Amino acid sequence: MTATLEELTTITAAKVVDARGAACPGPLLEAKKGMGTVSLGDTIEIWSTDPATKADIGAWSAKVGHEFLGALEAEGYDRVFVVRRK
Repeated sequence: MTATLEELTTITAAKVVDARGAACPGPLLEAKKGMGTVSLGDTIEIWSTDPATKADIGAWSAKVGHEFLGALEAEGYDRVFVVRRK
């Protein structure tokens, strides 16, 4: 389920993973590490300057069973939201 932009702006993540400046696959690897530190049902927020991150995190989430909520554009980076489901 993808959240609306309005819904995304109200999310408070259990963990923020700052992967700004890392090139693919860095942000995805950081997201995987971050996911292991939160409880089931918690949301992580990945900050990334790599434009491929949104698609990569979305595909990874679908593959492994997490819930990709979507992404917001911030000042010079994307904020990507994923809920841990397994």
